[in-house]
Amino acid sequence: MKAFAALLVSGLLAAVPARAGEIAVIVKTVNSTFWQNVQKGAETALKGVQGHTMTFQGPAAESAIADQVNMVENAVNRRVAGIVLAPSDPDALVPAVKKAWEARIPVVILDSGLAKGAEAYYQSFLATDNRKAGELAARALIERTGPEGKIAVMSYVAGTGSEIGRVGGFTDYVKAHSKLQIVGPYYSQSQMATALNQTADVLAANPDLKGLFGANEPTAIGMGRALKQAGRADKVVGVGFDGNQDLQDFVKDGTLAAIVVQGSFRMGELGVATIAKVLAKQKVEKFIDTGVVLVTKENIGTDEAKNVLY
Repeated sequence: MKAFAALLVSGLLAAVPARAGEIAVIVKTVNSTFWQNVQKGAETALKGVQGHTMTFQGPAAESAIADQVNMVENAVNRRVAGIVLAPSDPDALVPAVKKAWEARIPVVILDSGLAKGAEAYYQSFLATDNRKAGELAARALIERTGPEGKIAVMSYVAGTGSEIGRVGGFTDYVKAHSKLQIVGPYYSQSQMATALNQTADVLAANPDLKGLFGANEPTAIGMGRALKQAGRADKVVGVGFDGNQDLQDFVKDGTLAAIVVQGSFRMGELGVATIAKVLAKQKVEKFIDTGVVLVTKENIGTDEAKNVLY
């Protein structure tokens, strides 16, 4: 794990008392095994934190941004001790996080960043370095497709902080290191069925397609299912993102060549541990890289892969 920019909690939020109370963990959606694994990590961390309880919630879908804003505002209104937030939109969540700051409620951000200029309103940002993760996925794909031909990008929610870094890192690496033509990106809104239908359409419209990148868990699952249904897995190289059981099975049976897997459990565990440190007036780091692992059929049984798969 790589950590950057040690930060002393200062100014207004340095006055936050080390009070007992509720830690509100608010994620992008509860309907995803990725975020359910984040919850497991958060619950594990809470066992080592005395005097605090935890609530865990998120919208029914990542695209339900207004619902997430309401959840943060409700947490502020009920005067929680601290908030751990995975923002679904970099801009829409800023006013709610600012309200927490004004109420002297510390916030730790997970997974996706807030818009530039909002750094003063939160104490730490824990995430995958999504740009580097996207580059890792691109490198894995190019190694298997070769440097020429056509590939497609199956993305999730346009404008999300993680999506900007992840897909941006992927496409920039492809453009800099190959002559591959990129089709898309297509946005599934993090809906597996939508990703399946979009991928099926892309495969039908591009019989010469050499590769596919599925940029998050539900999108990669839909992409993998479409590859299977079309009977194209032996001809089109698929690289997915995240590591639930469906995606692991796709790697094992060869439907996908590789998956880039985030440390989701560690993200939840460190999120709660970090907000607890803030509440105890301890130093925290402004950014913590929670890491990724490229998982293939060759290394899926190793300890390194098992530590991030879920």
